[in-house]
Amino acid sequence: MKELGEYLKRTRISNGVSLTEACEDLDFSTTQLENIESGNVRAFKDVYELRDSVKSYAKYLGLDSDKVVDEFNGFLFQHTSRISLEDIRAAQKKKEELLEEKRVKSPYTLERKEKISLWPVFSIVIAIIFITLIVLIIVSNLNRYEDRTDELKTYVGEERLVL
Repeated sequence: MKELGEYLKRTRISNGVSLTEACEDLDFSTTQLENIESGNVRAFKDVYELRDSVKSYAKYLGLDSDKVVDEFNGFLFQHTSRISLEDIRAAQKKKEELLEEKRVKSPYTLERKEKISLWPVFSIVIAIIFITLIVLIIVSNLNRYEDRTDELKTYVGEERLVL
């Protein structure tokens, strides 16, 4: 990128355009144009914004903007191909963590975990208790009354005596 920036700077100077004049015409800041000409890629937050700025600057200088953008894309490919896969994954993980921290946490945006419904278990337990109570009531009523055969025998026996 340094070579491309120097090429753009030489072209500007050979066209007789000052840095401030180019900045005013392109609506760029002076530091932005200085960073492009010095090849300082790290000064830009977005690579696509940098590419668009380089393209606009090349058009302004009367250069073939497509060739300049191709040169910039070649630099970008060389620069990004040196980044290891581990670095890319670490950067992606860090970005996801930052996004998670910035997320608004409200009752409407929280992820809800699926709750297990206890109603079927509760209703089965209630049914078992109810059936057990009914069985206990029936059994206790059956054993509550003794056979009355003894009373009948004594009564029948007394009548015979009276006759």
